[in-house]
Amino acid sequence: MYEILRKEELNPTVTLMEINAPLVAHKAQPGQFIILRVDENGERIPLTIADSNIETGTVTIIFQIVGATTFELNKLNVGDSLHDFSGPLGNATETDGVKKVCVVGGGVGCAIAYPVAKKFHNLGADVTSIVGFRNKDLIILQKEFEAISDKFILMTDDGSDGEKGVVTAPLKQMIEDGANFDEVIAIGPLVMMKFVTLTTKPYKIKTVVSMNPIMVDGTGMCGGCRLTVNGETKFACIDGPDFDAFGIDFDEAMKRGAVYKDIERHKYEETCNLFKKEVK
Repeated sequence: MYEILRKEELNPTVTLMEINAPLVAHKAQPGQFIILRVDENGERIPLTIADSNIETGTVTIIFQIVGATTFELNKLNVGDSLHDFSGPLGNATETDGVKKVCVVGGGVGCAIAYPVAKKFHNLGADVTSIVGFRNKDLIILQKEFEAISDKFILMTDDGSDGEKGVVTAPLKQMIEDGANFDEVIAIGPLVMMKFVTLTTKPYKIKTVVSMNPIMVDGTGMCGGCRLTVNGETKFACIDGPDFDAFGIDFDEAMKRGAVYKDIERHKYEETCNLFKKEVK
């Protein structure tokens, strides 16, 4: 069993948990993910590894409460244990040869972007981090990003913190000012990654995106994370989750990513209502 050693609410819908999982921690690399089950009858869900520590044998996950399983997961507390915690799975983010990188994170995708930026920092690369949120109440990991970034830019849609606007605005400005990034890595909502790609493509800057948002079962069997890259069919969980952004059919991916939203919302509301009855 995998004990929860730490639980922290990062914002009203996003929770951090530190899990005792020594074997996973020993192998985990930024960009990879785990599959967990809350209990023996639970649904299997993939969650990206937000951090890991070989010395303590712990793995950190950060998740947004959007469906029935994440709702059930969030009900657990320190001292409780998960039934399954398997990994690491997927391919680690490639970092070789990159001296100057811009990591762009959006919303809860910053939980995936942070370990990637941290690894580049630890390897001695010059790291620019641009993170974006709808408003100040949804900001996560700001101090962590600031600690490992040579340049940190915070954006909010409503201007309630940082600069007002979208993440592509400062990215484009820096490129036009001669930033000369070796690589741009974007991690967040599909629409955000699409527009980051449209921003960098005219300048022919290598751009990588993480397709975690469309993963479902994490093994390739469900076909939910199928996407088209350079005209070929790929699976985010098996072939990725990182891909060359310029080859991705984002419109197709966004349509596929929306397939389960209504079902997910229905199960979430059903679980919430059941929980309320149990409390009464």
